[in-house]
Amino acid sequence: MSFLKEQNLIVSEKVHWKSHHPEAGYTKRVRLLDGDIVHTWIEADQDILMDFMDVELLKLVLWESDLVNRQFHIIFDLTNVSNISYNYKREITELLFHWQPFIGVVCFCNACPSMIIMVESFSAVAPENFCVILTETYQSSLKKVLAFKANERVDECMKRDDTVESQGIKQQFLGAIARMSWLNIYDYPIYMPAPDSQYYLFFQAVDGLRIDLKAKAREKEGEIKQIKQDYEYRITQLTIKMNAQAEAGKKSIHDYEAQVAALESRITAQDMELTRIATAISEKTNALRDLLDQIYDLTIDNDIKRAMTDTCLRLLETETIERRLNIELTESDSLFLSKLQKKHPNLNQREMRIGLMVKLNYDTVEIARTVGISTRGMESIRYRMHKKLGLGKHESIKTYLTELSA
Repeated sequence: MSFLKEQNLIVSEKVHWKSHHPEAGYTKRVRLLDGDIVHTWIEADQDILMDFMDVELLKLVLWESDLVNRQFHIIFDLTNVSNISYNYKREITELLFHWQPFIGVVCFCNACPSMIIMVESFSAVAPENFCVILTETYQSSLKKVLAFKANERVDECMKRDDTVESQGIKQQFLGAIARMSWLNIYDYPIYMPAPDSQYYLFFQAVDGLRIDLKAKAREKEGEIKQIKQDYEYRITQLTIKMNAQAEAGKKSIHDYEAQVAALESRITAQDMELTRIATAISEKTNALRDLLDQIYDLTIDNDIKRAMTDTCLRLLETETIERRLNIELTESDSLFLSKLQKKHPNLNQREMRIGLMVKLNYDTVEIARTVGISTRGMESIRYRMHKKLGLGKHESIKTYLTELSA
């Protein structure tokens, strides 16, 4: 801080200008010096691998300092940094290219020996007019940045210098490796020294590596393209299948709705027929009651009157049974019919009706008259029912149905 006071620099710091990485074991801090110098450093208890560039934090500082679309400078203090991840290398390289022309100078300081080659690689891969500085201390970096801002000569600026052969060759070598490794750039031509140079074979090997990596990249692109085509084909086939299933589902729904409509129509027709039958039975019952009243009023032989009234009463009882069978069933009758149908699904509706009347103790003549068939026809139906029920020759239908209803 005393150095900053000597330089009369304004220091801006905010509590939220930091990014904490608990898993990696460090916190990145940022402050602003002299209005346009972004100073970033690491707080950690031990040497760490830096794996995040924290671009969003940098954008936040620039936004809150009104430096968006204005020139700024960066000092990276590498104290406690022993290595950086591939992701960090790629992000900082993209920063050098994408943030032009707003970045004036990038300065690294306090780098351990293993990090120096990384910084030189950043310099080698950076654009031609970009200034990357490496100094031993933070104070030296700040002096260099202030000198750059004052348009003074900065001797330690790591630019390509082809006048010094070793420095130029080193820059070319590091730049080639960084472009291929960090940016996946394989079309950039490799610098080749003279054939008699001691470095010629090294660069020839690097160029061979570039060609191989380029071929592998094309092969990978081809594989990705094929995988994409395969997935697109599978998606198309699945879409066709889903559409076909949807159409089949629509057809099934349509068929189901048609069946429901047909059943509803059938139920409506049966309801109308039951209503007609009930009305006819009611009319016949009323007529029989009137006839019975008239017979009671007749002055005739008592035996004849009794025979006539017994006949009318039997007819009235038959009409009542018909009404029960066609309109209303007791709970026990419904339970019996359910059991009978479940156990013998081969019985038709008329046979089910006859079975109920047999269980209710009606004789063959009464059942035949109720069903509307002859006595002989009724006997034929009982014979077929005997076989459908699986009864033996001497087993009684009535006994079987009575036991079934129990």
